[in-house]
Amino acid sequence: MKRDFVEIEWPNGEHSFVAPGSNWLGSALEVGVEIPTGCLGGSCGACEIEVNGEVLRACIDNVPSLDNSKLLKVDFVTDPYWDQ
Repeated sequence: MKRDFVEIEWPNGEHSFVAPGSNWLGSALEVGVEIPTGCLGGSCGACEIEVNGEVLRACIDNVPSLDNSKLLKVDFVTDPYWDQ
């Protein structure tokens, strides 16, 4: 059974419930999380987030639907090259 809303835990510790298919960037802004962006077309990688261990590009990917009560935990992707 698909759920009507997906629970998300954001990097700032906030939780929200959003509809599957929602835009990651807009959903993040609603809880005060600004995801960095660049090209807004998926090619530059500036908007990469990690969702339950999977790296996604927030500008082109949407919140998935879930078949169970699993929480989506969002973290910012760190790049060892840029974090020096």
